[in-house]
Order: sequence, then C-alpha cells, then structure tokens
Amino acid sequence: MKTYLRPALVLFVLLTLITGVAYPLLITGIGQGLFPSQANGSVIERDGKPVGSVLVGQAFSEPKYFWSRPSATSPMPNNGNSSSGSNLGPTNPALIDAVQGRIEALRKADPANKQPIPVDLVTASASGLDPHISVAAARYQAGRVAGSRNIPVERVNVLIEQTQETAAFRFMGEPRVNVLALNLALDAIKS
Repeated sequence: MKTYLRPALVLFVLLTLITGVAYPLLITGIGQGLFPSQANGSVIERDGKPVGSVLVGQAFSEPKYFWSRPSATSPMPNNGNSSSGSNLGPTNPALIDAVQGRIEALRKADPANKQPIPVDLVTASASGLDPHISVAAARYQAGRVAGSRNIPVERVNVLIEQTQETAAFRFMGEPRVNVLALNLALDAIKS
C-alpha cells in the first residue's frame, strides 16, 4: 500500500502546484501585462466611477438613450450570473409573442418611425449579454433619441458613425455599435 500511496500523493501535490498555482499565476501575469483592460473587465469610468463594461450589455429604457438588444437572462436583463439565451425555437408561440411585444413597444416609443425594425432590436442574443447593436438598429433609433434630446438627427447620426466598430479583422462579422459607448457620447454633448 505504501508503495502506491507515496507516488500518488507526490503526483497529487505536484499537479496541484502546477495546475492550481503556477498556471493561474502565469496566465494572470500575462493577462495583466499584455491586456490589462480586458483582463480587468474592460470597465468604462466617468469621473472616477465605473459606469459599465464594454463587454457586457446594459438595459437602457429612457427614450433619450439608444436601447440594447433584448436580453433573455433572468431574473433581470443583462444578468451576468445567468448568461443564456431563451432557447425558444422560431415557431414557439412564446418567442412569437415576445417578438410581437417588442415590436409594439418600439412602435409605441416612436410612432412616427415607419422604417422596418432591425431584427436585433426584437431578438435576444445567445448569451443575453451582447453590448452591441447593428448600425441599422442604431440608425432606426436615431430619430427618437434626437427628438428626446432636442438635437438634430444629423448630429446623432454623426455620433453613430464615430462610435461604429468595424468587423473583426475587417472581414469577420458586421460593423456594429457599442450601446454604452454611444450613450456616453450622447451624454457628453452639451445641447
């Protein structure tokens, strides 16, 4: 028994030190050294206070702000502890009702807007935490936001263009807009 127990304990301690101490310290050091912002959550601060993360969506509901994609996380939207999609299929009546309700809410918030509603404004992302919307979704909301803030819609469209992010490596995905960054840029405008 001793002949088997001692090598097992030595191997257990050795692997614990390698995988439980050395490896995490190495990866943390690399992250902090090469990618400090990302390693610390990509937090955006205003006046020394954190206002959000570039990586996690936030729910905005006031008409003067751009609205994010719907979030299927529970018990509240954009809950990082409950990242998941709704898992509802395209013919599921619950999904159809949810999308219809979102369409009605968007039409009620901006009755003069007769543009087609971009799909990302009525469907949740797979994680429920997506911080981006499409450029089309941002442009769809520009009139409502401009009207609520009493600024020209052209100025809002310029902000959309200024905060637009290109596709990864310029070919992976579509151009997009980070909702938090766009809303912070709007708040910085002196009307």
